[in-house]
Amino acid sequence: MRFGFSTAGESHGPGEVTLVHGVPAGLGLLAEDVDRDLARRQQGYGRGGRQKIEKDKVEFLGGVRHGYTLGSPVAMLVRNRDYANWEHRMSPAPVEDPPDPITLPRPGHADLAGMQKYAFDDLRNVLERSSARETTARVAAGGVAKKLLSDFGVEIHSAVYRIGTVAYPKERAVVDAARADESEVRCPDPEVSERMKEEIDAARYARDALGGEFVVVAHGCPPGLGSYVDWRDKVDARLAAAILSINAMKGVEFGMGFGLAAKRSSEVQDEILAENGHLARASNRLGGIEGGMTNGEPVVVSAAMKPISTIAKQLRTVDISTGEETKAFKERADSCAVPAAAVIGESMVAVVLAEAFLEKFGADNMTDIRAAHDSYARRLAEAGVAAR
Repeated sequence: MRFGFSTAGESHGPGEVTLVHGVPAGLGLLAEDVDRDLARRQQGYGRGGRQKIEKDKVEFLGGVRHGYTLGSPVAMLVRNRDYANWEHRMSPAPVEDPPDPITLPRPGHADLAGMQKYAFDDLRNVLERSSARETTARVAAGGVAKKLLSDFGVEIHSAVYRIGTVAYPKERAVVDAARADESEVRCPDPEVSERMKEEIDAARYARDALGGEFVVVAHGCPPGLGSYVDWRDKVDARLAAAILSINAMKGVEFGMGFGLAAKRSSEVQDEILAENGHLARASNRLGGIEGGMTNGEPVVVSAAMKPISTIAKQLRTVDISTGEETKAFKERADSCAVPAAAVIGESMVAVVLAEAFLEKFGADNMTDIRAAHDSYARRLAEAGVAAR
C-alpha cells in the first residue's frame, strides 16, 4: 500500500486517531519523534484557550514494537483532555436529554454547506469534524513521515512571513526558516515578530482574527521524486492538494510563485551550471521542482491562509430552523493560527515527499530502501549529475 494516512475523531470527542499506511519495516520511531511537532503545533502568539487545556501526546496503538516499525499500519491516538467537559454533548450513545441543536451557521466555515450536504439539523455534527483540531492527527502522521525522510538527510522547516498587513520578505524567510521556532509567531526576524504580535493584539481587541502566509522548505530531497509521465504523479500537484486540504488555506505557490508571471523567461529559469564535475543551479526560483519532479534543490512551498471563521464579532447569518436573519454561532477560537498552520504545512509536505520517496526507492523495509537510495546516489555521482 502506498504511504499515506487517514484520520478519525471530533474536536471535542475522546481523541484524534491517525492511521498511517505504507510505513516500511525497520524505521526507528519513538513517541518523542511525533510529540515534538505536536507541541510546536500548539504554540504561537494569538492561540485561543483550547491550547491551555490540551497537552497533546501520542500513544502508539499498533505498528511499532520496541522502537521500530513493523511494516503494518502505524496507529496513533492523541487524547482530547477537553472531552471531560463535553462527554454528555458528544456521547456516542443516545442520551435522554440531548442538547439543543445549533442552527446558526458561521460564514466562512463548513457549517452551512455541511448541513445541506449531509441533511443535518444541528451544525455541531459538522463543526466537530471540520474543526482544525483534526490537524493534530495530521501532525502525528507528519511526524512519522519526517522521521523517515530525516534518515535520508531530508530536513523540513517552515517560517511565517506575513500576518495581516505586517510582512517579512519571503526570500529571507526561506533562508532563515530553521530559526523560526525562536519567535512566538514563527517569523525569523525579531523586529517584524513584534510588529506581528501588535497586529494580532489589535485584531483580538477588535474581536476579530487575522490570516497570513508561511513557507515550508525541504532540504536534501534527491532529484526525481514525482514524475512527468502522468498528471497524478506530479509532485507539485500533490503538494498543492495537500497544502490546500489544510483548514483555511486559499492559495499555494512554489518558489517565486505568482511573482514569476510578471517576469520574462530568461529571468525565471534556474540555469544549469557545471561545478567540480557536477551539475548545479544558479538559482532556485522554481522552488526545487521542474516537470512535476524534484530537481535536487530545496523544495519551497508557500501558502496563504485566510483569517479563521470563528470570531467573537458575530457576523450575519440565517437561523436554519426559522429562516430568520440573526447573528452567527460563536465557538472558542484563536485570534491568529498562522504559526500553527506553518507546522501543519510541514507535516503535509513531509507526507507527500515521503510517499514519493518510497515510490522511488521501494517501501518494504529500511534495509532495501537504503540500498536502493544509495545505489541511485552513486549512479548520479558517477554520471557527473549529482545534485548540489
